[in-house]
Amino acid sequence: MNNLVIAVDGPAGAGKSTIAKIVAKKLNINYIDTGAMYRAITYKCLKNNIDINNEDEIIKIAKDTDIDFRDNNIYLDGQIVNEEIRTMEVSNNVSNVAKVKEVRYLMVDVQREIGKRNSVILDGRDIGSYVFPNAHYKFFLVATPHERGTRRHKELTEKGYEVSLDEIINDIIKRDEIDSNREFAPLVKANDAIEIDTTGKSIDAVVDSVLSKINI
Repeated sequence: MNNLVIAVDGPAGAGKSTIAKIVAKKLNINYIDTGAMYRAITYKCLKNNIDINNEDEIIKIAKDTDIDFRDNNIYLDGQIVNEEIRTMEVSNNVSNVAKVKEVRYLMVDVQREIGKRNSVILDGRDIGSYVFPNAHYKFFLVATPHERGTRRHKELTEKGYEVSLDEIINDIIKRDEIDSNREFAPLVKANDAIEIDTTGKSIDAVVDSVLSKINI
């Protein structure tokens, strides 16, 4: 790989997207939120009343969908859907879509193609273990379910959603189980990844920890 590739993995709510975005800006490289890709497919399925448990229908939708990243915006069939993919309904269903092997094949092809064109930092569940096993730097962010749930609850309430903290924590635990136990490319820490526990740490402290390991 001629371009710099940085992988940031970890469970839902560990701070991957927040940290990766800041690191991308500081290093002047492209940021790719891979989880947003699966959220976009999920959003489209829900919008079209597709049974989220019907893998054949999900695959059909995924094959007929155009997803792209430009200027830190995610485009679904040519439309920016940054906010639409962050609802609780999408969060509750995205793991069921992301576990479909054929969908992951499609999204991974897109991710690898972007990585060939530009220096990138990508966050997700399987970037360092599967998508870019030869990434130059790999990080695995973790935090307690309560910490991750509290962050997500704050984010949603600030956007005007009425959700209970317990509901969000339970959803996060459920997503961890689905993501870790899926048959294909599960959530797993790559052997050569640097683990950072973000529990109780400020964003700046985590960013500094990541940057201190990167030599460019």
